[in-house]
Amino acid sequence: MLVLKKNKENCTLPKAQLLKWVGNKQKIATQIIKYFPRKFNTFYEPFLGSGAIMATLCPKKGIGSDIYPPLMAIWDMLKQDPQCLIDWYEERIDRINDQDKVTVYNDIRDSFNKNNNGADFIFLLRACYGGVIRFRKADGFMSTPCGVHTPISAETFRKRVYEWSERMANVEFRQCDYKTIFDQAHEGDLIYCDPPYPISQNILYGAHDFKLTELFDCIDQAKNRGVFVALSIDGSKKANRYLENLEFPDDLFQRDISLSLGNSMLKRFQMEGLKIRSEKAIKDRLLLTYRL
Repeated sequence: MLVLKKNKENCTLPKAQLLKWVGNKQKIATQIIKYFPRKFNTFYEPFLGSGAIMATLCPKKGIGSDIYPPLMAIWDMLKQDPQCLIDWYEERIDRINDQDKVTVYNDIRDSFNKNNNGADFIFLLRACYGGVIRFRKADGFMSTPCGVHTPISAETFRKRVYEWSERMANVEFRQCDYKTIFDQAHEGDLIYCDPPYPISQNILYGAHDFKLTELFDCIDQAKNRGVFVALSIDGSKKANRYLENLEFPDDLFQRDISLSLGNSMLKRFQMEGLKIRSEKAIKDRLLLTYRL
């Protein structure tokens, strides 16, 4: 007999984001989680990104993964040595006290582009323009300029690290492709997917090679094994026109829920600080393979 564990009582948002990440779901994390099954076993998040859903859920057993090494280096350090993660950030942010911010940023970005690493990446995530990390398709060069804002202080970052470390205490982090995670999930487990959007995130890492149809195949197979799957996907009109041309497996999703994300970081980046009209607000869809 399959015994499922209660997993989502008293979910609360972290006080603030640890990582800036385009498309992150921190604003609506509690809304998303309310549509999760009340009981499930292991919680998987194979497109971990900012970790907003994982940190809000604080699962009894979680597996957080992503394919991008510098990102997972940050999450691994949060788990293994939070103080080292703080030191990474403090070492770089302190350089702004002695040098021009843009000069420091460009030097760290050059270092990152020569040797992709989590230590540089954590600073760039907090300091880049619009919070949007983007990469040139031709050579993978991280090209986002320095932001106009002042990055958070080392002390503020330290407080966030220790809060998030506690929230992620029961999470194992893995650098791997999402297909590996789907293969490992068993009956009664829950997978939450927030993949790169096929339309709006084509400038982001991994989005060039990601195919939504392949993810649908994985979801179909997992559903047939008794795995619960929840999928966040771009709900904008442009994306909906794209999705109309895709073939969803018959009866793959049992529910289709619309959620509002407000204005996206990516849209602000593309508009270069211009005022964004209300109709540009991003709608997100939450698709479920199950009914509550």
